[in-house]
Amino acid sequence: MAKKTAAPSTVQAGYTAARILVVHGPNLNLLGSRETDTYGVSTLEDINAALESLAAELAVDLEAYQSNSEGEIVSKIQSARGRFGGILINAAAYTHTSVAVRDAVLAVSLPVVEVHLSNIYKREDFRHRSLLSDVVAGQVVGFGASSYLLGLRGLAELV
Repeated sequence: MAKKTAAPSTVQAGYTAARILVVHGPNLNLLGSRETDTYGVSTLEDINAALESLAAELAVDLEAYQSNSEGEIVSKIQSARGRFGGILINAAAYTHTSVAVRDAVLAVSLPVVEVHLSNIYKREDFRHRSLLSDVVAGQVVGFGASSYLLGLRGLAELV
């Protein structure tokens, strides 16, 4: 199956639409040791390795990034325009609180897939609302580390 490429005006020379930015939000650097009943035992390194393996299979390139800082995440999303064909994001707690992350997703005009390890709709009421859900191409929740892989498969079809 051939991959689609973006129009030259969308992606700078030297980059293809098959380049995907993976953004991991706050506290995800603690995966594997943090609330394992909710988030599982996979570490962020495990997830990134699984994503790299799947990316090779899908013929896409990945760049993974993690930050606990809202402003740094916003800047990283903004930097994706013209460099990446899409974004896979687990904004973690910022999903429910950050208008700035939402606005950055809107500003870059790229396909974005939102992922969450847990099913946010089966958790505390404040987690039921995603500020990203209406501005992303899709959302995958509740499949643990596999949420990332499912999200990458879907995003790879869009870029």
